[in-house]
Amino acid sequence: MIIRSISSSKLKKLIFPLYLSAYTHKNPIPNSSPPILENVYTQNPAKTLVPPFLFSFRNYSTPIKIQSLPVSRDGNFEESISDVVCPGCGVKMQDSDQKQPGYFIKPCVKPPNYKTPINKNPVADEPEISFSLKRGLLNEDVEHENQENVEKPGQKGEKPVVCARCHSLRYYGKVKDPSVENLLPDFDFDHTVGRRLMSSSGARAVVLMVVDASDFDGSFPRKVAQLVSRTIEENSRAWKEGKSGNVPRMVLVVTKIDLLPSSLSPTRLEHWVRTRAREGGAIKLTSVHMVSAVRDWGVKNLIDDVVGLAGPRGHIWAVGAQNAGKSTLINAIGKCSGGNLSHLTEAPVPGTTLGILRVEGVLPRNAKLFDTPGLLHPHQISTRLTRDEQKLVHISKELKPRTYRIKVGHSVHIGGLMRLDVEELSVDSVYVTVWASPLIPLHMGRTENVSTMLEEHFGRQLQPPIGEGRSEELGKWLKREFHVNGNMWDSSSVDIAASGLGWFAIGLKGDAKLGVWTYDGVDVIVRNALLPNRSYDFEVAGFTVSKIVSTADRSSNKQRCDEKKRKLSDSTAEKPANPSTVDVASTTC
Repeated sequence: MIIRSISSSKLKKLIFPLYLSAYTHKNPIPNSSPPILENVYTQNPAKTLVPPFLFSFRNYSTPIKIQSLPVSRDGNFEESISDVVCPGCGVKMQDSDQKQPGYFIKPCVKPPNYKTPINKNPVADEPEISFSLKRGLLNEDVEHENQENVEKPGQKGEKPVVCARCHSLRYYGKVKDPSVENLLPDFDFDHTVGRRLMSSSGARAVVLMVVDASDFDGSFPRKVAQLVSRTIEENSRAWKEGKSGNVPRMVLVVTKIDLLPSSLSPTRLEHWVRTRAREGGAIKLTSVHMVSAVRDWGVKNLIDDVVGLAGPRGHIWAVGAQNAGKSTLINAIGKCSGGNLSHLTEAPVPGTTLGILRVEGVLPRNAKLFDTPGLLHPHQISTRLTRDEQKLVHISKELKPRTYRIKVGHSVHIGGLMRLDVEELSVDSVYVTVWASPLIPLHMGRTENVSTMLEEHFGRQLQPPIGEGRSEELGKWLKREFHVNGNMWDSSSVDIAASGLGWFAIGLKGDAKLGVWTYDGVDVIVRNALLPNRSYDFEVAGFTVSKIVSTADRSSNKQRCDEKKRKLSDSTAEKPANPSTVDVASTTC
């Protein structure tokens, strides 16, 4: 009765001393501030006993906020971290919410005889019992042969448990839930990796800058090269002064060289790579390696060099742009070194690796190899494309040249992503060689007809982009002017490259003024020719032979035929609409 007559505010003041006197089996937990009533049992659930009527003051009308799962890009860099990290991408794994990154399904426990090998030896088709069976020798021989051929259970290495995202990328080549990608935080290289490289103490650091050979300037990590070069200069100066100075080693690894033509000279390629790397900010290169992780070219030499530079306890960091081939390279290193095989997820999808992955047992002694998330380069046009459009741009086979011999007033399109206009020439014609994915259709025609190409063929015959109106979503179509010159006809002298797409190789003996069109924000550069050779079979005017072009032509032809049939049916339907007029005219005549 007393409690009913007192207001709630006065009742709280009256009962609060009772709360402080809640009896415990041991001494209560000291706390300077009053504890929250809702969290009484969470502070000391096994010991503290609270009168049950105190819970009547909880405000049940207030909704409980569910915070999203915190996602970190640090991966398993620290050995003291107890969180389970996906061995494929480095994200922290969890099995509570499938809408959050790192979700995985715990595999069920299988019996020891799971997938027991089955004897698949065919039974001999004999009309009667053989003589060997009568002597009792066949059974022993067959059992002996089966014991040698049958693989023992557990002999094959068990597959690691990965997150649902890695499972979808490995077996289906796509991200399972694209909406989860938006929950991932941006990878801050300076905070996550840069501060460790700049440290003047700690383990010796070796930085593997992984660059894609088919998109060198687009995938070259300029900021990383400048950061490491500056750190090398500062720590070298400190070491000469007698201070602590951990000087990192910078190794440039050019991957996917199997995509370049086999006629390219290795000496010319290395000279070209060193020149471009120096212009990109890598002025303190320790060594340069040309490798192909798919065909194991140069991987053994890279391992020997890295082991010598890192020492017994060094840290090796694999750094590069998205889809440059870092995870594939590390898997190839584990395969060639003879150590523990790594299980990093490989997929032609940008941003496969999500967190730092510590790969142990691959290199000898206590050296550690770290795979880092790919750096996002917004100046690459491939970052704006959809997954289907990226498949067209992605280069998976050896590049083949497609050469045009054109004059002033003509243009060459690379799909709907890039165009070259020949505006002025000091000579009669120029050789233009396109180096890009063979899946992208090309077109050569007069410059005066480019507006028609943009309206009628972008998104149809000229893909990517795929679909009508898709080109407007990619950005504004801008022009850049370049003045180039060459001194020979037989080979290309200058490249005009677009990051994430490909390049035009220009061959001429004289001067030329060229206009290059692409989308705003895409990096377009002029450089010395990487591949000087051109094709001896020239392309003709119009569209190149392509499955995309033929499909678009069939679609447009079908649309025109349907339109004609519709008009014809409408005209035939209108003829008997007024028969009285025809009858009257015939009778009057």
